[in-house]
Amino acid sequence: MYSPRQYLYAVCLGLVVCGCGAADTTTDSGQIVQKSPEPGSSTELPDKTIRVALVMKSLANEFFSTMADGATAYAQEHTEQFQLIVNGIPDETDLSAQVSLVEQMIAQEVDAIVVAPADSQALVPVLKRAHDAGIVIVNIDNKLDAAALEKAGMVVPFVGPDNRAGAKKVGDFLASTLKKGDPVAVLEGVATSWNGQQRKLGFEDAMNSAGMIIVDSQSASWEMSIANQTTAGILTAHPEVKAILCCNDSMALGALSAAKSADRTDLAIVGFDNISAVQQAIIEGRILATADQHGDQLAVFGVKLALEILNDAQAVPHDQETPVDLVTAETLSE
Repeated sequence: MYSPRQYLYAVCLGLVVCGCGAADTTTDSGQIVQKSPEPGSSTELPDKTIRVALVMKSLANEFFSTMADGATAYAQEHTEQFQLIVNGIPDETDLSAQVSLVEQMIAQEVDAIVVAPADSQALVPVLKRAHDAGIVIVNIDNKLDAAALEKAGMVVPFVGPDNRAGAKKVGDFLASTLKKGDPVAVLEGVATSWNGQQRKLGFEDAMNSAGMIIVDSQSASWEMSIANQTTAGILTAHPEVKAILCCNDSMALGALSAAKSADRTDLAIVGFDNISAVQQAIIEGRILATADQHGDQLAVFGVKLALEILNDAQAVPHDQETPVDLVTAETLSE
């Protein structure tokens, strides 16, 4: 398992990237990662350079690596404006690692943190410390808990899609292929994640509206391997299940593997995120649909908002809803 440090890389903007002086390493996936420059090193940028930290969930998840790639490409096009530091954790549930990454960014005195929190509540205390240190906070992807923010006395803008509406689009499409009364099951994300809760509600909205029966709903913690095991258990307990609605694409791939092992190629599976492996499965007819929340732009939207706040003392932090679209075999063929 990779350490959080191995998932940390910096885009040394304003300098030639290959000449940054930081030691490069390569992960098993071939991704180049770099450590942030040490204080006082020759690679430090002038004090006036804005530094924005992007703190992600697991960069092993294609959706989040796509977000990081999009933000990195944007930063490389705006080297005169800011430096981007991208961080990720080993897996979706490693909360302590993500807290540690935020603490590292506080110690490095970055100007802004754009964060996709692994947990909607657990990250608030460390983000409060960052806020108190004068660091601008922008929340993307998974919304921070409103009550926890209010208790901390913080106003943090959220940039992301309407997850409930996006999940309902996917659920409605699935319902159009089923019959009223058909039994279905849901694979949830981490129980305390706001986006997972919203997607579950969206799936429930669609199924209840169409008259389907949700016979089981369990968390698979966003992880493919857990989804495989959980789906296997659901299919054993409820062999009549016609469909599995998954709150992200990694879990959809896990459900697909379990369905294949159980010889249930008739099982309808839907996901959320539109990663490339699921796109291919949709084209091949093995997964029915997913939702595209345009991961390559989501972090960019967050970075842009952080820069807007940093560059305008009068700017009022505001939420920004981003697009989410249904993806099917038909839309992929267009």
